[in-house]
Amino acid sequence: MFSNLLRKGKKIIPYSLALTLLFSACKKEKEVEPTTQTPTSPTTPPSSGNKDECLTASALDNGQVIPGQYIVKYAETGEKLGTRTFHKVLRSNKIDPEKILRTFDGNLKGVAIKLETGEVEKLKKDPNIEYLEQDKIVSISDCPARVEYQAAGWGAKRVGHAEGSGKYVWIIDTGVDLSHPDLVVDAYKSKSFIPGTTVNDDHGHGTHVAGIIAAKDNGFGVVGVASGATVIALKSMDAQGKGSISNIIAAVQHIEQNGKAGDVVNMSLGGGYSPSLDKEVLNAANKGFVFSIAAGNSGIKADSSSPARVDHPNIYTVSAMDSTDTFASFSNYGKTVDYCAPGVKILSTYKNGGYATISGTSMAAPHMAGILVMRGKNFKKDGSVKNDPDGSADPIPHL
Repeated sequence: MFSNLLRKGKKIIPYSLALTLLFSACKKEKEVEPTTQTPTSPTTPPSSGNKDECLTASALDNGQVIPGQYIVKYAETGEKLGTRTFHKVLRSNKIDPEKILRTFDGNLKGVAIKLETGEVEKLKKDPNIEYLEQDKIVSISDCPARVEYQAAGWGAKRVGHAEGSGKYVWIIDTGVDLSHPDLVVDAYKSKSFIPGTTVNDDHGHGTHVAGIIAAKDNGFGVVGVASGATVIALKSMDAQGKGSISNIIAAVQHIEQNGKAGDVVNMSLGGGYSPSLDKEVLNAANKGFVFSIAAGNSGIKADSSSPARVDHPNIYTVSAMDSTDTFASFSNYGKTVDYCAPGVKILSTYKNGGYATISGTSMAAPHMAGILVMRGKNFKKDGSVKNDPDGSADPIPHL
C-alpha cells in the first residue's frame, strides 16, 4: 500500500497524465500514465452538483436502441425450439438464419438477430415466439484530466479488506488487464463476447473494477477488498467502451452454465430498461448466484435502469458515497437500492499495468462485491449514508 511505502521512506514515482471516463455507472477522473503529454479538454463538462468530478452522465448513446437488432424470446408453449427448429421457423417466415448474431440457451431461450421491419411483424405473429425486444447499446464516454501523484485509496479502508486468495469473482465488463502485477486473472475461465478480441482489457474500466475487488496486498499499488482473489473476466464491451444488452445476457448465461450457486458476480453497468436482461439476472439469482450491481449515475431513481431495478435477496444494488459518508450527488437512489459504498475518487488498477482514480457507482458495486466474496451474506453494517435523496438512508456494508 502507498501509505506503508511512504512511512518506510520508499520512493514512489509519480505519474503525470490521467484520463477520465464515464461508464454507464461510473465517471472516470484520472488515468495515471507514465507520460508528459498534455490532456485535451473534457468533451463533456462536469455537473454543477459535482464540480470536482468529471462527467457525471452516461455516454450519449447509452441505452439507445440498436437499429434493426432484436432479442427474440422463444415461447414456452408449443414446439420446443432449439437452434435447428428455430431455423425452420425463420425460413417459414422467409428470414435468413444467417442473420442470427447470438444464441441464448439459458432461462432466456432465444437469439439476438438482425431483422427488417417486415420480418419483425412476421415473427410477432408466429406462435413460437413469445416476444421481441430491441437490443440496446451499453456505452462509455471519455473525459481527460490530469493527476500529479498516486495515493492510497480510501474505499477498502472504509469497508474493510482481507486476504482473499483462493476465492474468485466474475466480472462482466470491458475485460481485465491479464498481465497487471496487482491482479490474479483466470484467463482460461474468462471469455470475450466481443468478436475477434481476447479478454484483455483495451479500455480500462473492467480492470479498475477488478482492482477494487481483488488487488493484491503486496506492498505496492492498491489493495482490494478481497485481496488476491482470482478474477474471471467476461468481456462485454469493446475498446471504445461499447457493447449491447445481448452481450450482457450472454455473459450472465455463461456464468449460469459454468459457475455454481454462491458465486459472486459484479455488474458495474446498465443500459436502460430491458425485460430480457432483468429476467436473466433474476433467473441466475434464483439459482443462487449473488450479484453486486451499480445503481447508476444519473441522479434519478434506480428502478428506471436494468439490471439495477431487479429486486431479489441475492441481488445487491449499490449507490455511491464520498469519504465523508455523504451520498454522491450523481448516484441513483430509491427503493431498489440496497446498500451504499465508496464511489467518489476511488484509486484502483487500470489497463497497461497502470492505476487510475475514478468516481461512480461502478466503483461502489465492486466494494460490495469484495465483501460478498469474503463474507457471503454474513457481513456487517457500519452506519448509514448521509443525505440520501429518497429519505431512507442506505446502510453502509463492512466486512
